[in-house]
Amino acid sequence: VGILHERVAPMGALMMDTGPKVGEAAPRFDLTGLGGEAVAVGAPTGAASTLLFFLSPTCPVCKKLLPVLRSLQRAEAGRLAVVLASDGEPERQREFIRQHSLEGFPYVLSTELGMAFRVAKLPYAVLLDAAGRLAAKGLINSREQLDSLLNAHDMGTPTIQQYIDKQAA
Repeated sequence: VGILHERVAPMGALMMDTGPKVGEAAPRFDLTGLGGEAVAVGAPTGAASTLLFFLSPTCPVCKKLLPVLRSLQRAEAGRLAVVLASDGEPERQREFIRQHSLEGFPYVLSTELGMAFRVAKLPYAVLLDAAGRLAAKGLINSREQLDSLLNAHDMGTPTIQQYIDKQAA
């Protein structure tokens, strides 16, 4: 079983090599959420990290991950702030928020935010540490891939794959 586990190593979030690099300061944005709240992205937060989760109302995988985000928000309260990000028509996004009970999340619309992080496919997540630096990022298709971003950050490595490669060497 151990040999099989080594051969079928856990697959973390697929990190694209474009946009800001892990360890760099994140681009700073002062946005307004669809609920009217101020949402600062890339600013030092003190104690909490920020998970930016890029999604779309038309993305079935995004919808599948919404319960995972709710669970993560509850489990990591005080340690992690989850911010949902999209673009498009505000009224369509508000309907999406109502349909999926997302009122508990800051939800921002910003094409510029997605462009700054070079988001090309959805769902995509960016983890910022409490100092506003990019801690991890990647394409997310499952709970395991989302967890891999948090685990990579906790282990001080950009990706789980890099950690496994380092252990193997």
